[in-house]
Amino acid sequence: MGEMLGRRLRQERFEGPHHEALLALLLANAAVETMLGHAFEGSGVTVPQYNVLRILNGVYPGAHSRGEIAGRMVRRAPDLTRMLDRLERMGLVERTKGDLDHRQSLARITGKGRELLEGMHPKVAQINQILSRRLTEQEAKSLAVLLEKVYGED
Repeated sequence: MGEMLGRRLRQERFEGPHHEALLALLLANAAVETMLGHAFEGSGVTVPQYNVLRILNGVYPGAHSRGEIAGRMVRRAPDLTRMLDRLERMGLVERTKGDLDHRQSLARITGKGRELLEGMHPKVAQINQILSRRLTEQEAKSLAVLLEKVYGED
């Protein structure tokens, strides 16, 4: 058992190593989400909205359909259409009809959206710096491989 996990949860015993791993994973996720929440304070966007902007920025100046965005999101967003509506109202995203299928809506990040991401980048980079102080490069690679086993498909 990890000492820190037991101290943090004020728990001496766990149901087994998989239960301990689950709790450690949940705590790590909560810690990262807290860091991201602090990084995004005052930006006007949530973590899922940032994820959409990050995805669209990666394809800029191109655009993605809602289905393509959904498939690339870290955490699935059941209200992606409403999220895109909000981002569009904020001037961070624009939508157009598809070239081949006019029923399809394509989302593209705007200049304002790119500026927002650029302004947020130093705060997100700080989170990476925190992780690089806590994990060696090899540990980070190993963790990524182990986490793939957790979220991977059977």
